[in-house]
Amino acid sequence: EPTFLKPQTNLVSPFEPIEVTIASNTSCMRGKSASFVQHIEFDLTGTALEGTFKPGQSIGVTPPGVDALGRPEGARLYSISSPSFGEDGAGKIVTTTCKRLIDQFDPQYGEGQVAVSGLHLGVCSNYLGSLKSGDKVLVSGPSGKKFCLPEAVEQHNYVFVATGTGIAPYRGMVKELLYGPQGPTKRQIHVVMGVPYTSDLLYDEFFREAASVHPNLHYHTVVSREYGTDGALQGYVHDYLRRTPAIGDGVLGQEETLLYMCGLKGMQVGVYQYLAVHGLEDAYLRIPKPLIGTDPSAWTALDARRIRPKSRCLVEVY
Repeated sequence: EPTFLKPQTNLVSPFEPIEVTIASNTSCMRGKSASFVQHIEFDLTGTALEGTFKPGQSIGVTPPGVDALGRPEGARLYSISSPSFGEDGAGKIVTTTCKRLIDQFDPQYGEGQVAVSGLHLGVCSNYLGSLKSGDKVLVSGPSGKKFCLPEAVEQHNYVFVATGTGIAPYRGMVKELLYGPQGPTKRQIHVVMGVPYTSDLLYDEFFREAASVHPNLHYHTVVSREYGTDGALQGYVHDYLRRTPAIGDGVLGQEETLLYMCGLKGMQVGVYQYLAVHGLEDAYLRIPKPLIGTDPSAWTALDARRIRPKSRCLVEVY
């Protein structure tokens, strides 16, 4: 059974956030895209949060203003995309990956919501995405302790499966594993990144560069809405796992491997089905009695929510 790090949490309450400075705010897209995703650096120097964040945790951001009911806006959580030693090597600068929420207005967003030119704009994501270097922001945290690296990193292989901004914690984890003060791990690391279009790839340059330097890092991109060289659509991350034996028959079949999943909750069904079809469910999943012996290809999203990950499978979906 793997033993995981026990990070500090809630050193700064979201009800009493502290003011820190934005160090930088840049795009982390690969090119022009329908999405807008920013890589944002927070300078925590001299605060209670300096040096406290671990990859896999989140930072709370409290936007200004009040909600539709006149109450002060609450904190929103954003995944940390930096390692425990921060972007600066000393834990003073931590980063997050913020996607602007821009959607067509729909009455389901609630009474009292005002449509901006027919659009629903996420309050905090658009506030955070617009901040500039030197701006002040209210933050809290760290938050989360269930999606972390193990204590003994050298005892495990890693398969990191992501969709969209779910790649954020893996940037921090890969930096931790390969660029930390203890030197690079020699264990196998597979990063599987699923996006609709090539232009939606986040931190693509970082992962490509790291994989070119570290032969034990394997970076796989799965672009679902573009045709591959064979003229066929590439499918989703579970389709890619199914046709890539080096991951399934190779790394996932080894008892020291840890499987991480982060991104949109729709990815769960396909990955769980894949594990069951390949005889890997006992290693990673706790199947509820009504599903035992059933055809995994018939499992639904509702079924997937009833399946519980075991200790070697860490899931963070939204």
